[in-house]
Amino acid sequence: MTTKKSLLAAGIFFSLSSQSAMAGIEANVAASSNYFWRGITQTQDRAAISGGLDYSHESGFYLGTWMSTIDFGEEASAGYEMDVYGGFAWESNGIGYDVGYLYYAYPDAAENIDFGEIYGSVSWQWLTLKASYTTFVDEASAPSEDMLYLEANASFTVLNETTLDIHIAQSSGDTIMDWYGEDDKYMDYGISLSKNGITLGLKKVDLKADDDIKVFASYGVSFEL
Repeated sequence: MTTKKSLLAAGIFFSLSSQSAMAGIEANVAASSNYFWRGITQTQDRAAISGGLDYSHESGFYLGTWMSTIDFGEEASAGYEMDVYGGFAWESNGIGYDVGYLYYAYPDAAENIDFGEIYGSVSWQWLTLKASYTTFVDEASAPSEDMLYLEANASFTVLNETTLDIHIAQSSGDTIMDWYGEDDKYMDYGISLSKNGITLGLKKVDLKADDDIKVFASYGVSFEL
């Protein structure tokens, strides 16, 4: 299958983890002009609606779920993605880490294309380095289980409390050949500006089949329950 999964809603660099803070439940909803996962559109460059729930404990433990509309085309016929994740995060004086597990589910897909991954990140002030490794791919949809994603994300506060996010990452492994029919690695890049829930940005991926620079826009809100 040459289509694949999701997680970064519409280019907003949504973090699916919670840093240690007061225990509580938070909800989020968003609408976006596109939905990318590792630089690849999950909606055939159409709009997406997403939302989720996160529980975080003061110990650093967190648990959550997130859903989004998707469009992989007639081959997969999946209409939505549902993710479940959990882990442990810690931050103090600008230094932190986050480790966890994330499961991607596509309940209405024509075949089983669910998979999971383990991830870990370290952060220092404005810089975060993260690694994610695919732990399961159903053999009926993709025979290879090897996929590693390495990313660096920088976040700065610029004019009038606007946030500037810069992203660069590399996907590698045999699964890329199975999904996209190209080399076993590629890079993806992103830059965005965000303020008051509104995000505008650009995405670029160096796959031959999808190498255009794409503009995206999104609006999201979160609130405590």
